[in-house]
Amino acid sequence: MEIENFSIPAVADIDRNEAQSIRRLEDSSQQPIPDPDAWLTEEIRRNIMLTTIDTVLDWARSRSLFPLMFGLACCAFEMIGSATSRFDLSRFGMDIFRWSPRQADVMIVAGTVTKKMAPAVRRLYDQMADPKWVIAMGACACSGGLFPTYAVVQGVDKILPVDVYIPGCPVKPEALLDGLMRLQDKIGGGVAP
Repeated sequence: MEIENFSIPAVADIDRNEAQSIRRLEDSSQQPIPDPDAWLTEEIRRNIMLTTIDTVLDWARSRSLFPLMFGLACCAFEMIGSATSRFDLSRFGMDIFRWSPRQADVMIVAGTVTKKMAPAVRRLYDQMADPKWVIAMGACACSGGLFPTYAVVQGVDKILPVDVYIPGCPVKPEALLDGLMRLQDKIGGGVAP
C-alpha cells in the first residue's frame, strides 16, 4: 500500500494567498455597481413598482391603526366627535375605536392624567401589543395643562413614551386628525413630527 505525502503549506504561504484574495476583492469592489433595473424596458418601468417588504408593511401598518378609546377628561368629547360623519376618521383607516388594549395599537391619551390614574394608564399601555404608539391629546396630557398641582401628572410623557403631541385646550377634531396623519407619516417612514 502506497501512502501519499501531503504537503502542508507554510503559514507565510497561507497569509500571502489570503492577502492576495483580499486585494482582489478590494479591487473588484471599487467598480461601480450596475443598475439592477437596467434590464427593464420603459413600459415595464412605468407599470412595475419595486420596493422592500419593510416599506410595504410600514405603509399598511400606518393605514390600519386601531386607537384605544381612552378619554380622561373634556378632550374625550372632541376625540369622540372626530369619529362622527363630519370629520370621518374612517377615511384614514381608524374608524373603529377599541375598548380592549389587546386589540389596539394607538393609545390616544385625551385629558388630565392624575397620579392616581397613572398606574392604570401604564398598565393599559403595557397590555397593548407591539408595535404601539401614543398620542398626547390636549394641554393636560401634554404638560399638565391648567392644573400645576400635586395630584396631576405634568405630562403623560413622564409615564409613557409619546410619539405625537397635540396641544390645545380644547383640542379640535381637526387637530386630532392632523396628529393622526403625522403619526401615519412617522410609521410609514416619512418625516417624524
